[in-house]
Amino acid sequence: MRSASLSGRAEEGTRYSNRLHTNVRRIRCAFLAKGQPVPPAVASWWRALSGNARGSLFMLLSAFCFSVMNGMIKMAGMELHTFQIVFFRCLFGLMALLPFIRREGLAIYCTRRPGLHALRVAIGILAMFCLFQAITHMDLATAVSITYARPMFMILLAILILGEVVRWRRGLATAVGFAGVLIVMRPDTAALDLNALTALASAALVATAMTLVKLLSRTERPLTILMWFVTGAVVITLGPALWVWQWPEPLTWVVLVAIGGTASLGQFLAVSAYREGEATLVTPFDYSQIVWATLIGILAFGELPDVWTFVGAGIIIVSALYILYREAQLGRVAAQNDGALPAPGTHVVSDPERRR
Repeated sequence: MRSASLSGRAEEGTRYSNRLHTNVRRIRCAFLAKGQPVPPAVASWWRALSGNARGSLFMLLSAFCFSVMNGMIKMAGMELHTFQIVFFRCLFGLMALLPFIRREGLAIYCTRRPGLHALRVAIGILAMFCLFQAITHMDLATAVSITYARPMFMILLAILILGEVVRWRRGLATAVGFAGVLIVMRPDTAALDLNALTALASAALVATAMTLVKLLSRTERPLTILMWFVTGAVVITLGPALWVWQWPEPLTWVVLVAIGGTASLGQFLAVSAYREGEATLVTPFDYSQIVWATLIGILAFGELPDVWTFVGAGIIIVSALYILYREAQLGRVAAQNDGALPAPGTHVVSDPERRR
């Protein structure tokens, strides 16, 4: 039954991704029809790339989009309250999905688990608020580095909520990752940095939201999960936004629209990256956000992180990549053994080791 459920979710995810790419192909065809073709040399170069190479480029572009989005959030935060920025981010995200609502109607909201959707919406909004608050009041590179503690929190939640067994290697990598977070935060009991704690809370809340999405995906369509979140988020964040409302300046309106646009583009590029390449190869390129965040912080805001921020960020990245590597290795072993994982403590033998 479990394998059938996994297969069904995979097929649904594939159909959703295919719909996205079909829409992009239509836009590209319309673009070509206006007499602005892609140069043959560029098209030939792109086709010659491997799937993993294309996926890596997509992920690099996705990381750049999200980094630009974070920079614009920091810029908007100089004028507007975080409540308003969260509301506009959700509003423009909903507007980008209006074509799906028009095509499928209210049936897109049909669900068997409204309570779990509501919980996911609430936690997602809190995560977004904490992230935007941290980005606005901290150095950009430091805030982004702390948020990459997400995989460590997901390990803990997998044990507590999903009942998964965590082997000692993943447990050790999680502990090392949290050590990296502490290096970035450098907690001082005499002057506790609430903004750093807010960034860490964002990582924990995002991990919780992703765990809830994993639970919802057992019975819900990806598009239904997405529509419940963006619609619920707009409704819930409207009240707090009105409470602190002030009309944005004309330039700030442009920034707010651009935040929604870059977020949607970044999400699409990330989906494309995982569609083109292997997750274990394309995911590491997402950590280039720390590099982009550092450059944007220096050039746009005059922020220069200290050496300990880079040391801690490096430890977080290495531990997260090791967790990803172990997951991929165990996944291959499970596939070779009809879904059965080796017992904890068993040495996992990879295919190259088998051939030696």
